[in-house]
Amino acid sequence: MGLVHFGSKVRIEKRKVTIMNVKRFMTIAGGAALLTTTVASAEFYGLSAELVGNGLIEGTWTARIYADLSAGSRVDAIYGNGANPLMMSSTGGLYQNIYGGDTSAEINAALYGAFPSLMYDSWVTIGLEDSGDNALGTIGMNFGDDEITTDDGSWFVTPDDSQGQEVGGKVLIAQFTTYGNDSHLYGTISLQGKDASGANWNADSVDYDFAKPAPGAIALLGLAGFAGRRRRRA
Repeated sequence: MGLVHFGSKVRIEKRKVTIMNVKRFMTIAGGAALLTTTVASAEFYGLSAELVGNGLIEGTWTARIYADLSAGSRVDAIYGNGANPLMMSSTGGLYQNIYGGDTSAEINAALYGAFPSLMYDSWVTIGLEDSGDNALGTIGMNFGDDEITTDDGSWFVTPDDSQGQEVGGKVLIAQFTTYGNDSHLYGTISLQGKDASGANWNADSVDYDFAKPAPGAIALLGLAGFAGRRRRRA
């Protein structure tokens, strides 16, 4: 297992903000935000997270989790099996919106205007943040209120679905909103996909542990707002 560290130099990137303001997670002095992963493939570099601005739901914070990939690679499935069980959870519990769902394919973006808190529902995905053109499927998953588990299931897209392709070296795989500034998002997942040549890659039992960066540390680093990513569509 290794610790992903972003150095003191931060590239400031400004994009047009559509729905949410996002700040990148980074490891800073004092361990305000930690990411640990087990990397098992040259095509898969690990997992990263982005902090999503959330002032609508008191006492919560929201993060999006990404698979970091080499250029031209893609994610086709997130899974768990008997040898490599999947578990995703939080020490503070997960926020579940009554108009949301377990996956991004159940998120109706047309409802954001009437129910803005829906933007911060907790869900899993491959590539897309809502139901538009979303080919995501699931099998054998156990979606609890505060935990996702399986030892014989996955969420997936087919290799022909463009939403699995990396954009900027990343594929969105989940969004979670959790309660409490000191809570952690943590878990173990396995991933499968293809590299730029079309060859399969796997990364089994990838562990992660994300904590919310301290507000003062974010200000000290001078981070700018990042726009929420929306996957390109063919």
